[in-house]
Amino acid sequence: MKKQSQKELIILKETILPGESKTINMEIAKLQTMTKLKIPIIVERSKKPGPTVLFSAGLHGDEINGVEIVRQLITQKINKPVIGTIICIPVLNVFGFVNQSRQFPDGRDLNRVFPGSKTGSLASRFAYYILKEVIPHVDYIVDFHAGGASRFNAPQIRIVPNDTELKALSEVFNAPFGLYSKNISGSFRNSCTKLGKKILLFEGGKSAHIDLHITKEGIEGSKRFLEHLNMLSSKHKAIQPLKNTIYIKKSSWIRANSSGMFHVEVKINSFVEKGQLLATISDPYGKVEHKVKAPNSGYIINVNDASIVYQGDAIFHISNTLEND
Repeated sequence: MKKQSQKELIILKETILPGESKTINMEIAKLQTMTKLKIPIIVERSKKPGPTVLFSAGLHGDEINGVEIVRQLITQKINKPVIGTIICIPVLNVFGFVNQSRQFPDGRDLNRVFPGSKTGSLASRFAYYILKEVIPHVDYIVDFHAGGASRFNAPQIRIVPNDTELKALSEVFNAPFGLYSKNISGSFRNSCTKLGKKILLFEGGKSAHIDLHITKEGIEGSKRFLEHLNMLSSKHKAIQPLKNTIYIKKSSWIRANSSGMFHVEVKINSFVEKGQLLATISDPYGKVEHKVKAPNSGYIINVNDASIVYQGDAIFHISNTLEND
């Protein structure tokens, strides 16, 4: 476990002393109406030294389930540490959150412009200041995401391969699934990793939607994470799940073989056998019905919730190879 001296913490020229609580408003730009958009950075510090953990969400403005998870960590006072410091940024992309859009107002995907530039695009400037002002103070990060559009993700932690410390932290979080995935150039995760920070990426649910089960998985995993670091208050009890994380080494998308009305036959999280019926795609006139079958045995970790799909749409995400295969 990482320990750091309990000294003054300075973010955006604001000082937070040991034992203090403070909300710092990050203001990078104004809207075209000259309205300020503030990104609250909520800091809770113990008087006792310890690690610094960041819980972040809303990197894509329409992924609100992660926002709900971090919000509940705050409202339930889970973010008040026994030792060390907890920083919460419930909405990284306030611009997108206001418009319920994945992108920044400049049309860019914030999660593809890191590490950013002080003189670059609006999204690039924001990325720059997050890495400059917040991340240097942090030891561990849990960043919450959701599936894009109507694609509903099973709760899962994504980590880079061959990192034993990240694997151990993932096992502590204990989401139902763990996916090995390489860092993407320009992503928040990639930049944080390059700065030596240990980051878990949580995926669960879908855009523009809050799911109670996904929220609970995120909260309980976060409590287990903090308990492991000796940061969780005795007022809160981390619930241990009945099953350990299932780690997936390889997975693939199943795409619609035709356009039409989409009728799902299996549940997310379920294990299916090769050739098992997953869904049917039909025309609205009762004449045509196409079957979608599993190309291999595996776990269904994403299901498209759309009622209408088009040929080529991603409709299921299925595991191909498990860690112990």
